[in-house]
Amino acid sequence: MSDTTGRLVLPLRPVESPVYIRGVPLSPEVRFGQLLVTGPPGSGKTTLVERLGGWPGEGYVDLSHKGWWRDRVLALRPREIHLGLPFVDQSEALALFDAAWLEGWARLRLDPTRLRIPPPRRSLLGIDWRRRFAFEFLLPDAETIVADRLARARRGTHPIDRHIESEQIHAQVETCAQLAMILHRAGMIVHVRTRALAIPERIAITPEAQCHGDKTQRP
Repeated sequence: MSDTTGRLVLPLRPVESPVYIRGVPLSPEVRFGQLLVTGPPGSGKTTLVERLGGWPGEGYVDLSHKGWWRDRVLALRPREIHLGLPFVDQSEALALFDAAWLEGWARLRLDPTRLRIPPPRRSLLGIDWRRRFAFEFLLPDAETIVADRLARARRGTHPIDRHIESEQIHAQVETCAQLAMILHRAGMIVHVRTRALAIPERIAITPEAQCHGDKTQRP
């Protein structure tokens, strides 16, 4: 679904009967130790992880790398994760704060065909990699992130805040929304929050891991 500007708008619905851990609402289907918190710069990831009492320090995972789901970084949860993503005509994955992305964001487009999706469970005793992690996407609207980053810039705590462009932040939010939809359709656990302590929401579309239009790479 798109808005009048052509930007992706995720169809969302709040989870029912959320459970609270340290004052943070979570989906009842999610275990504390599954949580991976991600989203664009300035979206509130650190706030959510700190409130949960999660693992300190940020992790990085390249989703175009075969077997990323076995990365040792993901063994420590809950934690904040930065994602390396494949973009059209870019040989290397980029995070949304990498200099190459910040310089070329207006022309860069996510390349879903190079995203690696974990394999389905192959036996009752096998690991269900698609359900092992619960991705919590922090996706406030771009205007909220702009305001929060401008306030943060005055404190001088994050070098990325030296240059704040509204359209660039819109692109970061939309790229994360695209990724959330792709992972959801692949049958992975995905929730979206508009603020760090907001009630999580589900994507209100049935996962389509086996649909003919799914062109993300399989292992």
